[in-house]
Amino acid sequence: MQTFAYRAVDRSGSRRTGRAVATTPEALLESLTGQGLFVLEWSEVEALTTASHALRRHHKTLIDVTRAIAGLLAAGLPLSRALSTAKSMTGSPYREGLDEIHRAVARGETLAAAMSAHPNLFPPFYLGLVRAGERAADLPAAFTRLAAQLERDHELRSRLGSAAIYPALLAIVGTAAMLLLTLFVLPRFAGILESAGAHLPRSTQLLLTVSAAARDHWLIVISPIASVPIAIAWIGTTERGARAWAEAQLRIPGLRMIRRDILAARFARLTSVLLEGGTPVLGALDNAATSLGDPVARAALVRVRAQVREGTRLSTALRDINLLPPLLAQLVELGEETGKLHEFLRKAADLFEQRCERTLARLVALAEPLMIVVLALVVGSVALSLLQAIYGVNANAFR
Repeated sequence: MQTFAYRAVDRSGSRRTGRAVATTPEALLESLTGQGLFVLEWSEVEALTTASHALRRHHKTLIDVTRAIAGLLAAGLPLSRALSTAKSMTGSPYREGLDEIHRAVARGETLAAAMSAHPNLFPPFYLGLVRAGERAADLPAAFTRLAAQLERDHELRSRLGSAAIYPALLAIVGTAAMLLLTLFVLPRFAGILESAGAHLPRSTQLLLTVSAAARDHWLIVISPIASVPIAIAWIGTTERGARAWAEAQLRIPGLRMIRRDILAARFARLTSVLLEGGTPVLGALDNAATSLGDPVARAALVRVRAQVREGTRLSTALRDINLLPPLLAQLVELGEETGKLHEFLRKAADLFEQRCERTLARLVALAEPLMIVVLALVVGSVALSLLQAIYGVNANAFR
C-alpha cells in the first residue's frame, strides 16, 4: 500500500486536496474518479505508518477536540467560531493544526479538505465522515458521531490494555526472579556448600552449568530482551515491520481468532458510522480500509472495494477475502436484504467486540495461574537443588 497526495476538481468545479491510500497510482485514479473527482496531479508521500503512530499517541486529545467541536456546533456557533474556540481549549499539536485549518476555512476551503492536509492529526475515516457531514449540511451530527466512535475505540483499547497489564507484569517479575536465582544466588550457595565438603547432586550441577554458560555468554541472554524495544520501533515506524507483525498475528492459532474479531469489529463499526453519516459504500470502504492500521486488512479491503465497484455484493466480497470471520459476511448479507446495512454492521461490531472481550478475559484467566505455576516450578527446582546439596554436607566439615 502507498500513500498519495492529490489535487482534484469535483463535479461542481471546486478544488479538492487530500491524501489517499492505494496499491498503485492507477488504483488511486480509479478510486478518486469513482468518487466524482477529476485528478489534476498526484504525488507519492511517506507511508501511513508514521501518521498512524502519531494518531495513537494523540488519540485522547483528538477525542477532546472532537467533543468540543461537536458541542460548539450543536450550540449553534458557526464553524469558524467553533474552530477558533476549540483551538484555545487544546494544546500542541492540535492547536497549531486547528489554527491552520481555521485559516484555510476562512479562505473558502472545505473543512474536510483543510483537515486532509494534517494526516498525522486526523485519520481517514474522520475525514470521510466530516466530508459526508458537509455534503449533507449536517456537521454537528457528523462530529457527534465522530466523538462517540472515538470514545468507543478508546474504551475498547483501554479494556484490552488493562487486561494485559497483570500478565505482563507477572511475566517480567517472573523472568527477573529466575535470572536472579540462576545467575547470582545459586552459584554463591554452591560455592559455600562445595567449600564445606558437600557433594553437589546432578540437578544442582546442571543448574550451575547453565548459570555459568549464561554468565559467560551474557550477550546471548540479554539480546532477546534488548531486541524487544527495537522490534517495537520497527513495527511501529515501518510499513514492512507493520506488515510482518500483522501477518504473524494471523498465523498464530489462538491469536488469529482474536485478531480477526478485532478487525471485524473495527471494520463494521467504522463502515456503519460512515454509512449512517451519508458516505457512499465505496467511499466508506476506502475510509475504513485506511483507518484499520493493519496492512494485511487494508490490502484485503482494497480487493473488496474493487469487487463491489464491479457489481459484487459486499457480503460476497467479504467471503472471498477469507480474512474476517464468516459471521460478518452473514450479517452483512442480512443487512443488504433488509436495506438496513448500517444497522446490521453496528450490531456486528457490538457482537465481535463482546466476543473479543470474553475471549481475552478467558485467556487472561488461564494465563495468570499458568505463569504462576511455571514460576513456582522454576523456583521450586532451584530450591530443591539447594536442599539436596545442603543434605549432602558432611556435618564433620563444620567442626
